[in-house]
Amino acid sequence: MGSLDRVDLELLNALADDHRATVVALAERLGLSRNTVQARMLRLERSGVFHSFERAMSPAALGLPIEAMVSVTVHQAEIARITREIAAIPEVIQAHGMSGPVDLLVRVAARDTQHLFDVDARILAIDGVERTETSLVMGEVIGYRVKPILEEARREP
Repeated sequence: MGSLDRVDLELLNALADDHRATVVALAERLGLSRNTVQARMLRLERSGVFHSFERAMSPAALGLPIEAMVSVTVHQAEIARITREIAAIPEVIQAHGMSGPVDLLVRVAARDTQHLFDVDARILAIDGVERTETSLVMGEVIGYRVKPILEEARREP
């Protein structure tokens, strides 16, 4: 699994169990020194293992109970600018570049269906956006997780 060794995988597994664990708590759990854990955490951070340290918050708690996935087809030559303009829309909470018939998959949050319609219209109004298709999120059935692949990596020789 790349340049991760067994200690890295154990550290990541401990973080997957308790993402708020302190360096001291991780050191105690893994039987390592605080300095070792701190140095490894810094190395893992610098190597891009961690996506973000931003806490995931519920858009519903912020007054935006409706979530949708907007499939966006764009003029390819302008995808970088279009992505920047989409990122400037506050209701956009995530976006992924895709292969296949859809270029971007944009996750948005809205107060109600009219607000969602307006957000979609703002995306569609961006020069170079050719079309959008919006699907309501009915519920999250599998949340973001890495624990199963960490456990699999720990079993590999």
